[in-house]
Amino acid sequence: MSLAVRVIPCLDVDAGRVVKGVNFVDLRDAGDPVEMARVYDAEGADELTFLDITASSADRSTTYDIVGQTAEQVFIPLTVGGGVRTPEDVDRLLRAGADKVGINTAAIARPEVIAEIAQRFGNQVLVLSVDARRAPDQPSGFEVTTHGGRRSAGIDAVEWVRTASELGAGEILLNSMDADGTKRGFDLEMIRAVRSATRVPLIASGGAGHLDHFAPAVDAGADAVLAASVFHFGDLTVGAVKEALRAAGHDVR
Repeated sequence: MSLAVRVIPCLDVDAGRVVKGVNFVDLRDAGDPVEMARVYDAEGADELTFLDITASSADRSTTYDIVGQTAEQVFIPLTVGGGVRTPEDVDRLLRAGADKVGINTAAIARPEVIAEIAQRFGNQVLVLSVDARRAPDQPSGFEVTTHGGRRSAGIDAVEWVRTASELGAGEILLNSMDADGTKRGFDLEMIRAVRSATRVPLIASGGAGHLDHFAPAVDAGADAVLAASVFHFGDLTVGAVKEALRAAGHDVR
């Protein structure tokens, strides 16, 4: 029996405000994270992802106070990422109210941190965030980027997911840099490639624009679908996405 597909709004937070751009640039303000979290919780979102998108590039830690305020508003699992480097960072975020913690840049720099976090808190707490894009020179055709998509990590995305899963990552948040904010649909080829490399739950992110974009991502192997701008700016609702998934024959909560 497969688990119900989860629908997850993503709050990309910069300087205390939710922002959204295209391909990670040209960010525009989308609102207050605490208020938006409350709305999504009421709308029936299965989980919420909170990413402090400039924490790694600005070399600072995640804003714990906003995480705490957001956690107080929601009764669904809250994943927080951005600037997470050590098990101590994870501990602080869990104490601030996060249920799961996302790691990206720091794990690439030192993969052992995945095992350290998983051993201390359990792998269900650890979400590996993978910002990937097409790269013909990599064996799978996809490479990993870091620092909010600004730098190539020079490693194969599919191989990285396989390694991270073995080290203890409990979930993969796969974000297509090429599709991000374009509203042209998820990168199905990338989802299929990563699905073949791991058995841990896979969240597809990047490219959602229409209701008919979500079911193909699940068909390609995603266990959950994540979107940001289409929810933030009122193009789609969580409920409408669930209806579309249901109509396509998928089990939703």
